[in-house]
Amino acid sequence: MTVNKYKQSTLGVIIGNRDFFPDKLVAEARTEVLELFKKLAITPVLLSDTDSKLGGVETFSEAQKCAALFRQHADQIDGILVVLPNFGDEKGIAETIKLSGLNVPVLIQGYPDDLGKMDVVNRRDAWCGKISVCNNLYQFGIKYSLTTKHVVSLSDESFISDLRNFIAICRVVKGMRKVRIGAVGARPGAFNTVRYSEKILQRSGISVTTVDLSEILGNANKLSADDRVVKEKLEKINAYAATGKTPNEKLVQIAKLDVVLSDFMQENVLDATAIQCWTSLQKNYGCNVCTNMSMMSENMLPSACEVDVTGTLTMYAMQLASGSPSALVDWNNNYADDDTKCVLFHCGNWAKSFLPDITISTAPILGTSVGTENTYGALDGRTPAMPLTYGRISTDDCKGVIKAYVGEGELTDDALSTFGNRAVAQISNLQGLMQYVCRNGFEHHVVMNAAKTAGILKEAFGNYLGWETYQHQ
Repeated sequence: MTVNKYKQSTLGVIIGNRDFFPDKLVAEARTEVLELFKKLAITPVLLSDTDSKLGGVETFSEAQKCAALFRQHADQIDGILVVLPNFGDEKGIAETIKLSGLNVPVLIQGYPDDLGKMDVVNRRDAWCGKISVCNNLYQFGIKYSLTTKHVVSLSDESFISDLRNFIAICRVVKGMRKVRIGAVGARPGAFNTVRYSEKILQRSGISVTTVDLSEILGNANKLSADDRVVKEKLEKINAYAATGKTPNEKLVQIAKLDVVLSDFMQENVLDATAIQCWTSLQKNYGCNVCTNMSMMSENMLPSACEVDVTGTLTMYAMQLASGSPSALVDWNNNYADDDTKCVLFHCGNWAKSFLPDITISTAPILGTSVGTENTYGALDGRTPAMPLTYGRISTDDCKGVIKAYVGEGELTDDALSTFGNRAVAQISNLQGLMQYVCRNGFEHHVVMNAAKTAGILKEAFGNYLGWETYQHQ
């Protein structure tokens, strides 16, 4: 799989303190935070030990100082970590976040007490203090996340896992609040299932830029096989996948299309695209756009077919959560009589991270209506066993909300004799999941990612973005 391409994260850190608990615990926690962040390549923004007593936050004055520091780094801070080496001052922590003006995820950690050190000079009481901090954040209307264990040391493996997941939550929240999607062409007439509301998306900061497919195809037709940019794209296509029996003139068409789509994305500063493919491209241009979409998705610029804007939005969210490419798939077939397995399928636009045997080919089903010779550019390949997170974001226009479902399973090596891009998924209570999908009006498209990030997505979507989110268990 593609490695995580995202830059390191920056977290604001608030170390809580309360004066009638041991101050030395604050100094020790500050040192431990800095050591852990260095190890995990996280950039900290926190008070120095000269800005306040030992670098902690207790008084309103210290809250003001910390908030001012956070405001100075507002463009860099992805989230806030609250560390409680002792009970902490719940008002100071809540006021710091409020005064900072930051609207980012917040993770609350509290240190555990040592049963042999419960005397006045060593006891922490962070178990109780964490409850008070959360109570105040709740009163202030500040959203926050919790660690797996109520109290936990920074060196504990469960906290390190929680922290990594929290950073992924921060990425999803930050990315989804400013994502820009390109909708290339009109929704295929037969696909009511991919209808969506631009206005509902815009309320959450998600922008959609549209372009008529004729503009894309017209600009592609103006290019020549001898143009330098076309030759460069052709080299990248040949390096990306085996071309099989694809004629060179078809590869040139795909390269021209890639030039124009890249220009459109750069001109409009887009993070993802959803492209009309069925069946205008084949009839009016003579090839499939699957190879182009696969290359974009592999390069962390997710692309979905059939102008499935909320599909590519889901791809982007899962990519943010995992740091690896996503793929748009159909919930397509049962797998024999196994009620826990199903076949995932598409004509052939999945990122090659899912397709070790990737080959540029044709789309046989589509070819029956438009001519197989006009469908070169579809990909053929089988996805082997991998971890699986699946999910879907949708606008529920009747309710005026964004909704989603997420879950985890496995991609398997079970036998599957067919064409296109294909995989076998195994999911616990799959029949119950299909009941949920059908009863709640979700699309036949779902997104898959080779990681385990359902909890991250649920926390980001439900807690911080305020979307109705179901996590399938």
